[in-house]
Amino acid sequence: MAAASSPSPTRRSRKRLVTSLKVLALAVLAGLIGTFIAVMIAVASLPGYDELKLSPNGQSIRVLAADGTQIVNMGPAPGQWIPFDAIPHVMADAMIAVEDRRFYAHPGIDPIGMARSAKYAWERRGTGRRLQGASTITQQITRNIFLTNSYTAGRKIREIILAMAMEWKFSKRQILELYLNRVYFGGGAYGIDAASRKFYGHPGTQLSLGESAILAGLVKAPSNYSPSADAQAAVDRARVVLGVMRDAGKISYTEQAQTDPADVKLAPEPKRNSVRYFTDWALAQLDTLIDETTAPIDVYTTLDLGMQRDADNAVRQNTPEGLQAALVSIDRDGAVRAMVGGRDYVSSIYNRATQAERQPGSAFKLFVYLAALESGMTPSTPVVDEPVTIDGWSPRNSSRRFSGQIDLRTAFAFSINTIAAKLGQQVGFDTVADMARRFGITTPINTHPAMVLGSSNVRLIDMTRAFASVGNGGVAVTPFGILRVVQQGTQEVLYEHRADTPRVLVAPQVAAQMTDLLQTAVNTGTARAAQIGRPVAGKTGTTSSNKDGWFLGFSSGLTTGVWMGRDDAKAVGGLQGGRAPASAFAAFMRAAVANRPDPGFQTDVTLPEWQLEPDEEAYFGEPDQNFAGDNAAAPAPTDLAPAAPGVPTDAAPDQGDDQPAPEPAAPALDQQWLDGVLTRGDRPDRPDRAPRADRLPRRERTPQDERPNP
Repeated sequence: MAAASSPSPTRRSRKRLVTSLKVLALAVLAGLIGTFIAVMIAVASLPGYDELKLSPNGQSIRVLAADGTQIVNMGPAPGQWIPFDAIPHVMADAMIAVEDRRFYAHPGIDPIGMARSAKYAWERRGTGRRLQGASTITQQITRNIFLTNSYTAGRKIREIILAMAMEWKFSKRQILELYLNRVYFGGGAYGIDAASRKFYGHPGTQLSLGESAILAGLVKAPSNYSPSADAQAAVDRARVVLGVMRDAGKISYTEQAQTDPADVKLAPEPKRNSVRYFTDWALAQLDTLIDETTAPIDVYTTLDLGMQRDADNAVRQNTPEGLQAALVSIDRDGAVRAMVGGRDYVSSIYNRATQAERQPGSAFKLFVYLAALESGMTPSTPVVDEPVTIDGWSPRNSSRRFSGQIDLRTAFAFSINTIAAKLGQQVGFDTVADMARRFGITTPINTHPAMVLGSSNVRLIDMTRAFASVGNGGVAVTPFGILRVVQQGTQEVLYEHRADTPRVLVAPQVAAQMTDLLQTAVNTGTARAAQIGRPVAGKTGTTSSNKDGWFLGFSSGLTTGVWMGRDDAKAVGGLQGGRAPASAFAAFMRAAVANRPDPGFQTDVTLPEWQLEPDEEAYFGEPDQNFAGDNAAAPAPTDLAPAAPGVPTDAAPDQGDDQPAPEPAAPALDQQWLDGVLTRGDRPDRPDRAPRADRLPRRERTPQDERPNP
């Protein structure tokens, strides 16, 4: 009897395929049954519609100053509930067209949209680009009421189940009504009525097509498309919405052509003082400090309202017309006590204290001299002011003359550029850059020779932090704005600031020597406008062509930085760090430290009673252009003959600076005289100051000393 023949390979493959399909079908069936059961359970647990209408909109955040005074309440803006029949149809059509075109056809989730999202995810894998969303209106309102915005697989599954449950329990009209009264439009406005009142000044029942298009465009990214923050971005987005509405058949081509979102009139924003610059900066840190929560919270901050008012007044009264300004003040522990990010928060929410990157000019010499002091130099180390060319770059002093041998203190006091260049070359430009990073500069720093004169962009808050660390004895100071976060009602402490482990940046003697030099710069030069009647250590900074003016300094444990300039970085005639910025610093600090003890500095010295600091940096070529090593060396002018040794001829007054009138000729300003006056006791109030006729007069200026107009 013949043996039975074995199944052919084709039959075996077909059998395995059938088995796989059966298993897949059973799995799909089980998934559908499980989903149905989960949805039914969710339906049973959902609250009623009236209860959903009463649920709170968004999270309430109350921001308080250091003394507990409420600064601002970031809670949701009030708005009236608008029934579906009273909602303008153009508003509903705009929202459906741009957010969920198949709203009336899907069961809470959009399989077509999910497939499209999966396709984009596959095409963009590994690119880091943002994936296209597939959330329906029902999913969005479900997430808004019941869930958080954290993206996890578990949260997404719950969102899908709850969305399908919502569609099972409520009608499409109810869901759309709920959505339009609950969706977030930015600025604390939840729902179309609150948004309409905020942006247009009238109820949400009166929305026009153009107004509706702007509001519908906000939902995707309220902070990016807010008409009060960026009107042009809001208009451009609204035009996209109108195009989508026409494609969806909600409006005609004629209606689209006749509607220009740019013609929509916005309601005037209420006046807000500069405290919002601080709250915007501080609240952005919440995501890293506490877990996401929808519970109302109180945020206690470091802001001192009295200092903030003083900062507002100082900036308003001392900033020249047409310029922008920023101020930030940091306490010895890093607490930010005052912050002004611009002259007017309403017209510009751009925070120039924390976001703007500008050239610091000679204020950057802080890091050059720190590196020199750390390498073993001292304020009395002799240096030679002479012509220097480094890789084709030739810095010059504003007097166009050279002083010969002087000491490091004199070089810093008179901000001599050639010495800064030689110090950078001696310690290494990489070393100077590393010192800047060590002290908290977070922006890129170039290592071209011109970097010693401040050719790299920096942020005001970073520079203020660096000066604060010097004033703290070389121990790092890290700015912070939030003291603690407490949940309202339960008073549970969600976060409390703790002091960082002390981190030494430079040895205490290096910081003390740097403080010595910084006192010299304030007490003997163009920065005399920064004097406040008690010891101040600080430095001015002015970029070539006068695009930026800086003053940064500390006194009585408080460090303050001031910047002024134009947002478009155009030159400003007469803008120098020793003028308006130094005056704003003094106006603020006199009031801010009035009730603080005056411990003085570890290095109390009496400094020359005049300084002629060439604050405007001098280059052959523009300093704000990246230095190129192949630049041809600039020819040395024939009138740049070195002066007699020991005489800092670079001490000629800056043309246009606030300086007393020239006086009769004086004895030679030699090293012996300078050392003598620097070793007397500190006299901040100068009670023993003799009449001007009995004091050492300033040497007579000659035509050769005049700096040419830039």
